Amino acid sequence: MVLNSNEEIKIIAQDLGMNAKTLYNWVYKYNYKCNNNLQTYNRSNSKSTTKESLDEENRRLRKEVRLLNQERNILKKETAYFAKETL
Repeated sequence: MVLNSNEEIKIIAQDLGMNAKTLYNWVYKYNYKCNNNLQTYNRSNSKSTTKESLDEENRRLRKEVRLLNQERNILKKETAYFAKETL
């Protein structure tokens, strides 16, 4: 929600019923992780591309997609939980 909207983290945290500092830390860690992955990707692109390196990148990206899907599902469940408590 933070990455896809123009709302402040503080307001989104209030909507989710959570501490703004916690949400800020999650976003910070996410951005840090994405930037590190981007740097790793850029370094690997400077090498000659081989089938083996493409397979390795494919495995890495599949693992990252699984992790992101898990994180998304956790956030969906938490949002539903907090939405029930506000009713």
